[in-house]
Amino acid sequence: MVEQSNKFDIIVIGGGPGGYTAAIRASQLGLSVALIESESQLGGICLNWGCIPTKALLKQAEIYQLIQRADEFGLSVKEVGFDWGKMIARSREVSDGLARGVGFLMKKNKVTVFTGRGKLTPGKDVIVEGKSKKQLKADHVILATGGRARSIAGVEIDGKAVISSREAMVLKKPPKSIAIIGAGAIGAEFAYFFNSFGVKVYLLEAEDHVLPREDEEVANILANSLTKQGIDVRTGVSVTGVSKNKGGCRVALQSDGKDAHIDSDLVLMAVGVVGNTEGLGLEANGVKTTRGQVDVNGRMETNVKGIYAIGDLAGAPQLAHAASAEAVATVEFIAGRERREIDPLSIPNCTYCQPQVASVGLTEAGAKGQGYQVKVGRFPFAASGKARGSGDIDGLVKLVFDDQYGDLLGAAIVGSEATELIAELTLGKQIEATWEDFATTIHAHPTLSEAIMEAASEAHGEALNI
Repeated sequence: MVEQSNKFDIIVIGGGPGGYTAAIRASQLGLSVALIESESQLGGICLNWGCIPTKALLKQAEIYQLIQRADEFGLSVKEVGFDWGKMIARSREVSDGLARGVGFLMKKNKVTVFTGRGKLTPGKDVIVEGKSKKQLKADHVILATGGRARSIAGVEIDGKAVISSREAMVLKKPPKSIAIIGAGAIGAEFAYFFNSFGVKVYLLEAEDHVLPREDEEVANILANSLTKQGIDVRTGVSVTGVSKNKGGCRVALQSDGKDAHIDSDLVLMAVGVVGNTEGLGLEANGVKTTRGQVDVNGRMETNVKGIYAIGDLAGAPQLAHAASAEAVATVEFIAGRERREIDPLSIPNCTYCQPQVASVGLTEAGAKGQGYQVKVGRFPFAASGKARGSGDIDGLVKLVFDDQYGDLLGAAIVGSEATELIAELTLGKQIEATWEDFATTIHAHPTLSEAIMEAASEAHGEALNI
């Protein structure tokens, strides 16, 4: 039995960082909004099973590794160990607390929340299938259902022997060994985490270098560091199959035309994300999709008037902060506000292992490929007083400038706190700052951020400390 219809200005399907942000911004602009979420807790994958709990785990790994370096700092630690169960529990507590906070924000902003699965009907009404069935109406529907782990052909993620990141962060005990297929951000982060606690880690990547979307020079610095930490990093290898046995899994590989294999307790699939397009009623409304993602324009509009898609569902870059930015932009476009479209080249990428990697804009190779004449500036953290004092000298800042106008085209950082340092460069990219703007901005001393000023100066042969 369908209950009486409810009319809203905007209906948002999906309560992750894209969906709940869209709902809040719509309410701020005086629009009536309904938010539909199938899970019992709001926050989506990022808050509950991705960004937030993994960062808690990675911080624990960082602290554990730092304690093991105590002698380097003149400190004495007799014995250091870890309680796996407590570490996992802490990450869940962090996540759960923030999820409750999102629920509070919905009440504060007077967002009507429906628990259940949202589905478009022909004509754009939305059915909520939960404990009871409800039919909602709105002039605008924002799809924000997120994504899930992708797998390779012929290999099923069963959640037991072959797992995704969701299972990886709640294992009851650490495995003795794990093969991680895919060395993007998720693969690199989990490789660092498991290796920190004594797990034998194989990190496998089909492309020529880890973090395939990142600058190759920066990615190779990370690969060398991970290798020094004890991770078996293999690039240019294709996984041709995974078989299960009593002892765990056998991963079949092919490299340089030669067959090989790896035996491990578990296999973690980290080859990317596919959008949750199923069961949304896209076909019934003629919404176009391509390879598991909804096609949108720069205003996040689909080909069907009044239907929008944001976040992982709308394809790369599949990042929580991209989803949130797209959410705000979409709602403001709906409300008739004048604003710029989201520029994909102004969205930062971050990898939170140690050393961290962060970037924004074009890589050096990408800029040259687009025909730019470039000036490249580098500053190694080994020359930074702050980095030396804190014992974090691995890595560098690399900046790519347009030689003609001096604009920042792209930036990449590998090193401690790279994911925090990238904000200055993201702002610079957004406002079209030049190398002189960075070079002449007075940075506090001693700080890691001085490396940005020095790298900008080095691009034009004016660096003072290298």
